[in-house]
Amino acid sequence: MQPSADAAPGSTLGVRPATTVRGATAEDWPDIWPIVREVVRAADTFSYDPAMTEAQARAAWLDAPVRVVVAVRDGAVVGTANMYPNRPGPGSHIASGSIMVDRAVRGTGAGRALVEDMIGWARRAGYAAIQFNAVVDTNAGAVHLYESLGFVTLGVAPGAFRHPELGDVGLRIMWRELREPAAQAETGEAGA
Repeated sequence: MQPSADAAPGSTLGVRPATTVRGATAEDWPDIWPIVREVVRAADTFSYDPAMTEAQARAAWLDAPVRVVVAVRDGAVVGTANMYPNRPGPGSHIASGSIMVDRAVRGTGAGRALVEDMIGWARRAGYAAIQFNAVVDTNAGAVHLYESLGFVTLGVAPGAFRHPELGDVGLRIMWRELREPAAQAETGEAGA
């Protein structure tokens, strides 16, 4: 276990269980599916059809992306992320992805470990930035996490997400630059 930054030395307050991130395999699907199923059926953070079948979910989550990882804590899968180019062709230099964490461990560092892993992967793979296309505006935990890791909101599409309890709410487009400022200046994108 690793203490959080706000824990006093020698105290157990703020101690977070250690989370590791590793590449997912087909054998992980039985542990990934319950997380995906719960998030999709809640219909409050992802624009996936809540009636999505397991076969459809597996094809979208595990089989299609460039990279899929799992967050593991004490031998159990507690979260998952997939990663891919945001768009094909001329948009393929920007990464994107999706992160899902088991409801029982949200706020304990599993999501942070997955996003940090995604940022590292995107840098190593040579992507210029990461763009999340549809972050539900009322998903305060995700918005706070992404902002704490350097993402900014480029805009909000008002009413673009039909929340099951709150009605129509906004969808954020969130961006995380990966290039150094000198590289941005060379491409004419400094300050953009």
